[in-house]
Amino acid sequence: MRTNPDDTMPALEAELAGGGTWRLADEHPAKLSLLVFYRGLHCPICRVWLGELDRLVPEFTARGVSAIALSCDARERGERAKDQWGLENLRVGYGIEPEDARKAGLYISEGRGKDEPQLFTEPAVLLVKPGDGTLYAAWVQSQPRARPHFEEVLAAADKLIERGLPAPRGSA
Repeated sequence: MRTNPDDTMPALEAELAGGGTWRLADEHPAKLSLLVFYRGLHCPICRVWLGELDRLVPEFTARGVSAIALSCDARERGERAKDQWGLENLRVGYGIEPEDARKAGLYISEGRGKDEPQLFTEPAVLLVKPGDGTLYAAWVQSQPRARPHFEEVLAAADKLIERGLPAPRGSA
């Protein structure tokens, strides 16, 4: 199942590294919510990728875009990712249900080694409209390589916001 632009997102929910609970329904940024799904603590590419995002969180925030990294990892692994990867600006949510991620249009993989969880998401970047919880734009990967750079996502968000968040493309 693919989620198309203008489709309502599933009721995503995660626990937050450092405490608390995140719910998509409770996100109310001025413009958009940036949901970044990463494979989990086992992924060295995710470490670098989320480090790039962590540096840009203040830029996204200044534009009215909230940002969170989400995974299917269990608590201990989600907490370790935030701490060991030095993610100071980025909220890190863990415990996303694979079925909810699948409903959001993400690809799910099965772990192959002792360091990988049983099920985890492949990388994805979703921009969600906060008022109605609909998908606005998506970059969804079926494998861990060739991910979008967050400077490009920031530039895309700038253009979309500058144009007043026109109707999303790709839903036909």
